[in-house]
Amino acid sequence: MQLEFFDVPSPCVGVCQSNAKGYCLGCMRTRDERQDWINLDNDHKQKVIKRCIQRKKRQKSKEKIEITELEVKEEQAQIEQPSLLEPPSKAKVANDNDLDFGDFEL
Repeated sequence: MQLEFFDVPSPCVGVCQSNAKGYCLGCMRTRDERQDWINLDNDHKQKVIKRCIQRKKRQKSKEKIEITELEVKEEQAQIEQPSLLEPPSKAKVANDNDLDFGDFEL
């Protein structure tokens, strides 16, 4: 291990809100990691920071996947749903002679 001349600074960025998993939205530390920060030695502080970086990367990759899935769903919705403001399109018949109504009784 390297010699540490300076104390490891807190990763806090001033956004102190927790997500559904209990991680801080600003620094990605757990509640225990935030509360125990003052009592941790520099080695443990660096480990906490590394875990926070990993959590942030996982969160960003998950957000990218969710955005991609949302874009796909939006594209499908645009394809499947016709506009309500436009008149319905009529089926075009090229030639009336091509139709065979021989099986129908009148």
